[in-house]
Amino acid sequence: MKTPILYSFRRCPYCMRAHMALKKSGIKIELREVELKVIPQQLLDISSEDTVPVLQLPDGTVFTESWEIVKWAVSQNDPDNWLGSNKQYELDADILIETNDYSFKTDLDHYKYADRHPEQTQEDYRIVCEEFIEELEDSLSENKYLLSDEITLADIGVFPFVRQFSLVDKEWFDQSHYPGVQHWLQGLIDSDLFQDTFQKHKPWQMGVEPTFI
Repeated sequence: MKTPILYSFRRCPYCMRAHMALKKSGIKIELREVELKVIPQQLLDISSEDTVPVLQLPDGTVFTESWEIVKWAVSQNDPDNWLGSNKQYELDADILIETNDYSFKTDLDHYKYADRHPEQTQEDYRIVCEEFIEELEDSLSENKYLLSDEITLADIGVFPFVRQFSLVDKEWFDQSHYPGVQHWLQGLIDSDLFQDTFQKHKPWQMGVEPTFI
């Protein structure tokens, strides 16, 4: 094994941010697209969690958290200075990601799957999600991106989840009063970085020609 292996699932927001960071950092990987209903034994052998993404390095190091993969990737090579001078954006990004990955992600799941959570209506869950969207809108009223006028690791960390939020009710989102978030989101969706990493790949199978990207 000479190339890092990324076990991934194309539509997973955690995988999206990990893959985007690896791509931007110029780190060549073997991509193993998995079907979540049938987790390959090779993945189970290196991770006690049946989730993706998982990054396995040639030296045996294994990362099972997507934000760890993002930060590891930019620590290897940060061509667009996502961390900022002296890692000035790292702490603020960590704080934003903590809110995104815990409270917002929980609220987003309730909004997406409101039929599984009949305690409240889908609109009620959306309104709760909007607290985080409003926070992002405030940040984007001051900067082109979340922490700066240039992309930082915070944008890559949050973007895939806001994309999911926008797709739950696309008509509502497109007419909502969040012009900053709308413009920011569309710019990232249209970026070569996202389009390159969102390409479809066949599910990985042992013995089949590997996919290096």
